[in-house]
Amino acid sequence: MYRYQVLIEYVGSNYRGWQIQKKGQTIQGVLQNKISKLLKKKINIVGSGRTDSGVHAICQSAHFDCEFIIENKDKFLKSINHFLKNKLITVLNIKKKGLNFHARYSAKQRVYEYVIYNRVSPPALNLHKGWHVIKKLDLKAMKKGAKKLLGTKDFSTFRASSCNAKSPIKTINFVKIKHVNNKITIEFRSKSFLQQQVRSMVGCLKYLGEKKWDLKKFEKVIKLKKRENCAPPAPPEGLFLTRVFY
Repeated sequence: MYRYQVLIEYVGSNYRGWQIQKKGQTIQGVLQNKISKLLKKKINIVGSGRTDSGVHAICQSAHFDCEFIIENKDKFLKSINHFLKNKLITVLNIKKKGLNFHARYSAKQRVYEYVIYNRVSPPALNLHKGWHVIKKLDLKAMKKGAKKLLGTKDFSTFRASSCNAKSPIKTINFVKIKHVNNKITIEFRSKSFLQQQVRSMVGCLKYLGEKKWDLKKFEKVIKLKKRENCAPPAPPEGLFLTRVFY
């Protein structure tokens, strides 16, 4: 048995997230089906994590096992991407790995980026690839709030009620907010995240930027560890999984 890692780019707008569901099309479901047809063997593909419905990926990581060696990787990429035509999914690369490699459990750090278009006019070229916020946001206030998210803490405030993680305690290693030409990007790095954690944190940072909350309120919301105190989560279309480190 041979194990292969694939790196994948996709637009999540028309999918019900990564994980296979009983109803609706998913990224995992489409990839599993197309790779199985190409290899003429049923395969199971395992992702680094479950991106929610509507969330995109610049570089998702996954693995599958195969009974034979894939000799020509360029041919594989050309063929699988032909099968994925019009699906808004692309396989960027394929790498042979040892059987001890696991796309999910071997990951040391995941990187997510959230995009906000902070302007009066909605984005046309990047429709459904960012959150359109008309009101001018206070970046200084948002950056101060971002610093409060760093470190190891109980992130229950930002945890979806359907989250099945064993513990709400996570470590945020890095948060950076950039602003270029009315486009705000917020990058988060952690070994793992709770369900809806990133979108919930962005929703609260937006409240800071809009001056609905001050920094004391923001800190209090974190410390209370109660989901009902969280601001509405940012919409999924602004969220991108950008990289997984091993």
